[in-house]
Amino acid sequence: MPISIEPSSQSDNSDPGKPWYKLLSGYHWFVFIIASAAWLFDCLDQRLFSLARIPALNALAPAGTLPADVQAFGKVVTAFFLIGWGIGGLIFGALGDKFGRSKMLMLTILIYSLFTGLSFFSHSWFDFTACRFLTGLGVGGVFGLAVALIAETVPSGARVQALGLLQVLSTVGNVMAVGIKYLLDSLEKNGTITGGEGWRWMFLVGLTPAIMVVFSYKRLKEPESWLKLKNEGKLPKGSILVPYQNLVRSTRWRRNLIVGSLIASTGVIGLWAIGEYAVDLQNMVFGKYFTEQAALGKIAKTDIKLNVENAKTLAYLLNMLGAGVGMWLFTKVAAATGRRTAFAIGFVAALVVTAFTYWKMETPIDAYWMMPLMGAAQLGPFAGFAIYLPELFPGSLRSTGTSFCYNLGRFAAAGGSFFSAYLTKLFTTSDATSSLPLRYSAIAMCSIFLIGLFTLPFAPETKGKPLPSDEVAPPEPGFAPAPAGTPAKA
Repeated sequence: MPISIEPSSQSDNSDPGKPWYKLLSGYHWFVFIIASAAWLFDCLDQRLFSLARIPALNALAPAGTLPADVQAFGKVVTAFFLIGWGIGGLIFGALGDKFGRSKMLMLTILIYSLFTGLSFFSHSWFDFTACRFLTGLGVGGVFGLAVALIAETVPSGARVQALGLLQVLSTVGNVMAVGIKYLLDSLEKNGTITGGEGWRWMFLVGLTPAIMVVFSYKRLKEPESWLKLKNEGKLPKGSILVPYQNLVRSTRWRRNLIVGSLIASTGVIGLWAIGEYAVDLQNMVFGKYFTEQAALGKIAKTDIKLNVENAKTLAYLLNMLGAGVGMWLFTKVAAATGRRTAFAIGFVAALVVTAFTYWKMETPIDAYWMMPLMGAAQLGPFAGFAIYLPELFPGSLRSTGTSFCYNLGRFAAAGGSFFSAYLTKLFTTSDATSSLPLRYSAIAMCSIFLIGLFTLPFAPETKGKPLPSDEVAPPEPGFAPAPAGTPAKA
């Protein structure tokens, strides 16, 4: 099957003398803003969950529940959230190819907004977990739809930078979540809202992205390339499984699916099964540090908890600053030297920096310079997922392939979360306050980054190549033919 260039898919280096942002029209910016906002609020939802998870479980726990049991169930809830995330990605990725990127993007926003808001009404661990699972369905669908929409809409000379910036802006959602928590904590302290109920209001705030759908759904159109495929009858027909059948029947797309899945899973597991629990290490080492400071008379004993929370907040904000810088640096390297080189640098940095951070972090001062480095190293490759994954698949399967690769990692991360909990118990010592079990389990889990590194030699380099697209209609209902050849260089 011949491979053609989609209308908006020229080489990365088109109009090299013109800044990428000057290639965008008003409508291009509108699409970029809506898709980026969908992902930004998606990340806001994720961070609200991380911040409210333990307070919610403490408030909803049956009488007599031990703190250790609350912490353990926190990982169970996280696993169910990730499983819902993965399932949602698989479902909405395929629906995005069949029925349109913009339509499905609006639907996923409504789903994650609605069920985040419904978490406000939780009365037990069961219904809280159910709400998080259902929220995950919407959260999981957004990424593949948003990046496919941008990749197929903006000029190719701006594609890499626009997709990288989408990921950079996701850090804004994470920082907004911290600001929301700080505001609600203040309202709890002054009695404006009931003490211990701040977590409910955090989830209610998560309902607000639904407003964006009301103001944008009529103007947001499908990409011209997708409409062309629809008019020519080249979209997958039949059940929701057909796009996946099309992917695995073709040697080329199947290879890209495996490569993309392994690369994306490496980063997702690294973040959710390792990096996500850095806050637990901070609780331990910061608590010990400020307790010692109180014993020396440098702070009041009553201020220990406040100092710990303030130090954690600053460490997280610095982590997000590092993440934003790391993702933009990854984007620059990917555009200049190629996707494989950027991923190689990113995974090596993630392995070394993450292991070093878990090994050496002892004080808040350590965290203030280690966490930005870990943010840059761990989250830098996430810009690559937005850039690289849509470059691996044709227009009729782009949303499916991108979503599958990115969200398969959610299932793996759910398993990684359980395995991390197992390793922590395996390394447990007689000292219940020791941070060593958490440190050892995290350092052991860093070996996951080797999977990404070992996959890179098999990954196709897409720099300087157009997005692959379908040109010939499927010979049998519901199935696209296996493509032959490779994209011509621009």
